[in-house]
Amino acid sequence: VQLQASGGGRVQAGDSLRLACVASGLTFNTLLMAWFRQTPGTEREFVASIGWYSGNTAYEESVRGRFTISKDNTKDTVYLEMNSLKPEDTAVYYCARRQIGRSSYEWWGQGTQVTVSS
Repeated sequence: VQLQASGGGRVQAGDSLRLACVASGLTFNTLLMAWFRQTPGTEREFVASIGWYSGNTAYEESVRGRFTISKDNTKDTVYLEMNSLKPEDTAVYYCARRQIGRSSYEWWGQGTQVTVSS
């Protein structure tokens, strides 16, 4: 499975962006899809996840209520709608896949840069 993320850009505080991640290959045994983000010199941090079949979602506390993760199984695509963006949301955003029966995210996209200026 390969993951291709897109949709990043440079915006002003308060603006919105929508990221997309297309999964190609055999996706039938996907358990979870997620978004992580990373800034220079820091650990990659969890942002949001969604169950590929269940649709159950989880969010990091600082994005809850502003970001929405969703999916379109027919297109093998997961989205991250980001509203009310803040400068502290600036990061490289990565999509990731966790397979059924595995305990970690093992497939990663290439990352897309999101820059929010005040």
